[in-house]
Amino acid sequence: MNRRRKKSLYNWIYDSVVYIILIGVAIVTIVPFLQVVTISLSPPEVASSYGLHLFPTKLDFNGYKSILGYDTIWTSYWNTIVRTAVGTGLSMLLYVMGAYPLSRRYLPHRKFWTLFIIFTMYFSGGLIPNYLLINNWLGISNTIWSLILPGAVSAYNLIIVRNFFESIPDSLEESAKIDGANDITILFRIVVPLSKPCLATVSLWSIVGHWNAWFDCMLYIREEAKYVLQYTLQRILIDGQIQDIDVTDVVVNTDTMKMAALVVSILPIIMLYPFLQKYFTKGVMVGAVKG
Repeated sequence: MNRRRKKSLYNWIYDSVVYIILIGVAIVTIVPFLQVVTISLSPPEVASSYGLHLFPTKLDFNGYKSILGYDTIWTSYWNTIVRTAVGTGLSMLLYVMGAYPLSRRYLPHRKFWTLFIIFTMYFSGGLIPNYLLINNWLGISNTIWSLILPGAVSAYNLIIVRNFFESIPDSLEESAKIDGANDITILFRIVVPLSKPCLATVSLWSIVGHWNAWFDCMLYIREEAKYVLQYTLQRILIDGQIQDIDVTDVVVNTDTMKMAALVVSILPIIMLYPFLQKYFTKGVMVGAVKG
């Protein structure tokens, strides 16, 4: 009886500590977001006042009107959408095509190729060689390919997809080959459908990476019409470079306008999460192999 009580007490303490930690993490995550949203909806005199602003006391949408009336925001939005769609699609195709042969035990020198890919995770050419490669040798600077091709394949993501493919039972592949399926058919009709949770997670990482990237745009893009959203946002927040805005009620570059720009830039990613969340907890192999 005493053992049961002690075990119950330990479980209660453990659950309490876990809940306290999770609540703390949730607060640390939500409070800054509420602060940004509230300031974006507040007039300048409220936004510039001291203290936390978790809920708006006065609503003022002039910050959003100013940002959404800035033509470069819409151009940058489109450039970011194109970059994210093309970059993520290309990356996922390369991950699938590269991870599948690495996951097959009959691949010649499989261990060597895996170690060769892992080696690139620890050593790189550096910023200057990358810049010379993109700008001087490949000649793709000031194009969308300078933002997509250098980071098209992440060794870390490739190894994750490879390990997931490796966990799929060989009996599925053997059964498909008995029925006359080739490797391409097995990959796209058996392996890929069973790997939706893994591929959805890696896709989300790639989407967030492309959506938040701005440094490569600063290095390789020279025309304002080709800027991505995050670089335009960086110029607004840090450099204060915002032009051609027709406003009468709001002072340009106020905190209200800057926070409105932040909200506008993060909304698409927030809206995307619920559609991919179901794949994170979904069972992968349930019912795939019987007998």
